[in-house]
Amino acid sequence: MKSGIHPDYHEINIVMTDGTEYTTRSCYGKPGDTLRLDIDPKSHPAWTGVQRMMDTGGQVAKFNKKFGALGQRKKG
Repeated sequence: MKSGIHPDYHEINIVMTDGTEYTTRSCYGKPGDTLRLDIDPKSHPAWTGVQRMMDTGGQVAKFNKKFGALGQRKKG
């Protein structure tokens, strides 16, 4: 491995959304820094299977009004 071309790889602390912590090695920040996660596998819908539909400003209703009938066949 060439010297001087690779980033510093050191230990940092990770704090999950539920407050649990663990230590890992990363190039993030300085040695001993703490990275607080906003989203992690314990809270993200892709891993938990719990999905919430948040309608901000009626965007979901607007989408459903515009494209709601898409994919439905008309009998005729």
